[in-house]
Amino acid sequence: MSTARTSRSSQTIIGDEYIGKRLEIVREIIPGVSRIAVLSNPANPGLVHQLKATEDAARTLGVALQRPEARHADELERAFQAARNGRAGALLVLDDAVFSTHRARIASLAAANRLPTFYGLRSAEAGGLVSYGPNLLEGFRSAATYVDKILKGAKPADLPVEQPTKFELVINLKTAKALGLTIPPSLLGRADEVIQ
Repeated sequence: MSTARTSRSSQTIIGDEYIGKRLEIVREIIPGVSRIAVLSNPANPGLVHQLKATEDAARTLGVALQRPEARHADELERAFQAARNGRAGALLVLDDAVFSTHRARIASLAAANRLPTFYGLRSAEAGGLVSYGPNLLEGFRSAATYVDKILKGAKPADLPVEQPTKFELVINLKTAKALGLTIPPSLLGRADEVIQ
């Protein structure tokens, strides 16, 4: 996995393969999808790498991207309207605090617009179709290990930057059924959790 370091921290969340894998999962569930909307927050400079990696992966897969944006919750409906007007076949939600906070609202808008929605951070239990991303609990454990090392005298600058090693695939079958989608058995077999 490639390293995307934007600051010196104990763990970074994004690697190019992770982003590409999310688009591959979209294609597994919706094989004929040719246009995917990517919901981003232009106020979050941390999304620049995610957008670039998504564009690179989309080019490799031959998928066109749309880029509806929302800086806060009251712009979400407009972003979905842009995705619908652009005839997106799916929506990829980038990892952002605004989107995590309002994941139930995003799931509701996705259902109303009949737009299969894919997330990086766990959102399938809020009604999203699929989440594929780093296991946050594992990240918190790793952070606790770093805190312990620092409290025992280690210098933070001397500690290595780590990529996540454990990823979770969560599929919401209730949402799939509502959208009229069939999840391939091979993907269900790889899922860490299937929500009935």
